[in-house]
Amino acid sequence: MLLGLLAACTAPKPSNPEAVRPAPSSRYPPAEGVPGCRLYGEPQGVGRVPLVLAELSGLAASARHPGVLWAHNDSGNAFQVFAIDASGKLLATLNLTGADPEGMDLEDIALGPCAPGDARTCLFLADTGDNFERRAQVRLLRFPEPEQVADATLAVEALPFTWPDRPHDCESLVIEPGTGRPVLITKEGDSLGEVFALDGLSVGGVGRALALGTLRSPDNVDKRTTAAALHPSGQRLLLRTYTRVWEVRRPGASRMEELIQGQVVEVPGPSQAQSEALTWLPEDGRSTASHSFLLGSEFAGQRLYRVDCR
Repeated sequence: MLLGLLAACTAPKPSNPEAVRPAPSSRYPPAEGVPGCRLYGEPQGVGRVPLVLAELSGLAASARHPGVLWAHNDSGNAFQVFAIDASGKLLATLNLTGADPEGMDLEDIALGPCAPGDARTCLFLADTGDNFERRAQVRLLRFPEPEQVADATLAVEALPFTWPDRPHDCESLVIEPGTGRPVLITKEGDSLGEVFALDGLSVGGVGRALALGTLRSPDNVDKRTTAAALHPSGQRLLLRTYTRVWEVRRPGASRMEELIQGQVVEVPGPSQAQSEALTWLPEDGRSTASHSFLLGSEFAGQRLYRVDCR
């Protein structure tokens, strides 16, 4: 008994108390034939959610400003987007106008061409939250990515659309590389989500969502996707649920129709209070070289975690 106690007292402690150690590597199959990490390392705490983002619901890494992340709150908060860094330091506040905030439920943010073929970069907000699945019409909100990281008041353009079948609660938006096509993954109680591409979006018009398919985890063990991030290559898609992180992989995929037919595997992810945000991180300012991703959670003071290659 004494020897056992001595051994326990002298056992080495983890060098980084913020590291979240994953299960054995066999739980996380290596990625083959796709850009980015072959194997991910352990999630590392790099910062904390600031007070202004107590209901953090979306993250997107800037295309113009290295190290800057665009973030926003869930419903019931001011119509704002914030610039922060990976430590959670507040860099700027964007006050948004131009759209009626009544009933608004912002659930995700993504970066992409302002329109297919447009060289300008815009931020897209998904006003698609619908807990009771009652909204006949939802929308994206679009505005150009600011040239400077500074407090500002900016106008958004509303791009309404309808679902083809029934109202959906939706918390995940990505922009397809190359085409600039917005794609949504809904929050479903029986899968990782229904995938829809948006077509016919315009200011003053009403676009439509086109069904592409359904995403499921192996043996359907997990459900309710709360955030998504599409790799710049278009060959990897991260999905966050309340308990895990999943990656969809398909070598050579150029469209979401192809990617969602790929392999769905679990990847390392931390335990968070209410995890609803993640984004790929550009490497050295080059978004095409993304190997790392960042995850955030609701509640001020919660950890921001980064996952890098092993």
